[in-house]
Amino acid sequence: MPRAELTALQTQRLQQQVTRAYERVPFYRHALEGHGIHPQDIQTINDIELLPFTVKDDFRTTYPYGLFAAPLKDVVRVHASSGTTGKPVVGGYTRADMAMWGEVMARTFAAGGVTNEDIFQNFYGYGLFTGGLGAHIGAELIGATVLPISGGLTRRQVQLMEDLGVTVIAGTPSYTLVVAETAAGEGIDLRSRMKVRVGFFGAEPWTEGMRREIEERFGLEAFDIYGLTEVIGPGVAAECSQHQGLHISEDHFYPEVIEPENGRLLPDGEVGELIITCLTREALPLLRYRTRDRVALLHDACPCGRTSVRMQRVEGRTDDMLIVRGVNVFPTQIEQVLLSHPGLTSNYQIIVERQHDQLDELEVRVEVEEVLYREGGETVGLLQANVIEDLRQTLGLHAHVLIVEPFHLPRSEGKVKRVVDRRQLSG
Repeated sequence: MPRAELTALQTQRLQQQVTRAYERVPFYRHALEGHGIHPQDIQTINDIELLPFTVKDDFRTTYPYGLFAAPLKDVVRVHASSGTTGKPVVGGYTRADMAMWGEVMARTFAAGGVTNEDIFQNFYGYGLFTGGLGAHIGAELIGATVLPISGGLTRRQVQLMEDLGVTVIAGTPSYTLVVAETAAGEGIDLRSRMKVRVGFFGAEPWTEGMRREIEERFGLEAFDIYGLTEVIGPGVAAECSQHQGLHISEDHFYPEVIEPENGRLLPDGEVGELIITCLTREALPLLRYRTRDRVALLHDACPCGRTSVRMQRVEGRTDDMLIVRGVNVFPTQIEQVLLSHPGLTSNYQIIVERQHDQLDELEVRVEVEEVLYREGGETVGLLQANVIEDLRQTLGLHAHVLIVEPFHLPRSEGKVKRVVDRRQLSG
């Protein structure tokens, strides 16, 4: 769609959405009036800057249905976050919301070449988590044959992948590598015995190093996808075959990037916090939601021909950032260093602790490949020294590095937990 036409559509939808939120959601009416804003003040898409931000705590203070703009009799689906840090985030979907979700997920998979001739194996968890059912409806809308296996039962995953002739997979990158490990343990060469050609991975931050590992193990083309429970689930953005950023479905989700500390809008190419406004969501008309994800936007033309804005790969979350001895540390920085060293795997864990009256200590535990582990001695010692130095150069501080044997660290069937912050346990 030409940019001028898209901008006009976004303006029309924003006006309708602000009116809907103002008239049907007391929380938003109070917030808008508190900022001296009336729906009639929204004349262009640029007037979105007049609107107040919505934050995750707003879901909790209005729990469970306080942000809904539709009566429950019109809500046909409810999803929710895990609630591990408090009350869960609850999101509702009308029939129109479900149709929109299916559409943006179909776009996601079509961008990777999925058609009605594909067999689609879905590793994402089914249930309150949005990943499994979100991916499912998009693949079904395209007409692919869907295998709704969810996470777990990993040996059976490998067996069915081969027996059923699966051509497309989707899941968290960490669990996908657990599947690859299991296949290797069974002596199964995924590249020669499977028909999988493309995969769609998201729901957790991952690096180019992990992409390369997945592609090499499966012999597939890996696509990065993005979404979050508060907005819709997966389907907010996805890579095309150019792999030069993730195209945002901005006819439904309007993106901005701000400086987290002061809320200042940032220009293209500058990394900041992603803000999303839902332009068409009926049950949950989210306005300027602070995602906490760190990205940059790109409006330049993509060789694929799509005109929608792209966002660069998520670099981490502002609330995932660790402050160690006054230095900002993101887990993805550490992962990138680890995966730049041949012989190390993507299975790692970051531990931060503070002894009484002492400085913070950063420890990185990472598994080594079987061949290197058997060599041991000087080889592993030299690798350890190189990783310590590279982390020092990247992070600006010293990290203890512990290289451990294969399968030493815990595995996950969904989102992997990379960080153990023991400072929180000790207060």
